[in-house]
Amino acid sequence: QLQLVESGGGLVQPGGSLRLSCAASGPSLDYYAIGWFRQAPGKEREGISCIGTISSGDGGTYYADSVKGRFTISRDNAENTVYLQMNTLKPEDTAVYYCGARFITPVQDMCAGGLADYWGQGTQVTVSS
Repeated sequence: QLQLVESGGGLVQPGGSLRLSCAASGPSLDYYAIGWFRQAPGKEREGISCIGTISSGDGGTYYADSVKGRFTISRDNAENTVYLQMNTLKPEDTAVYYCGARFITPVQDMCAGGLADYWGQGTQVTVSS
C-alpha cells in the first residue's frame, strides 16, 4: 500500500514561490507516475503536472497550460519524493494541492483524466497580498 504525504504549502504573496513535496512510503515509485492536482473552492480537481519514469511507461512530464512556464515537477526516486516548484504565483493558484500516484500510466492521461490509484491528504496553498 502506497502512502503519500504532501508538505510545503502556505501563504505567499503574488509573485512569490513555494516548493511542495510529496513523500511516499511503501513500495518504490519506480513503476508509478506521480501527479500534482489542485482543487479550488467551488471547482473540480485539476491535474496540473505529472511525471513518469521509463518503468512507469512514460519518462516525460506534463503541465497544464495554466502552470506551464511557472511550475516545475521533479522526482527523486532514491528518496521516494516528488517535488513541485511553483514560481510567479498568482491569486488564482490558491487551492488545496494533492499528489497522486498511478501505476504504469502515460502522464498526459493521468493529469488530463485526474487519474490516481493513491492520493495524499492535500496541502493548502494561498496566494494573497
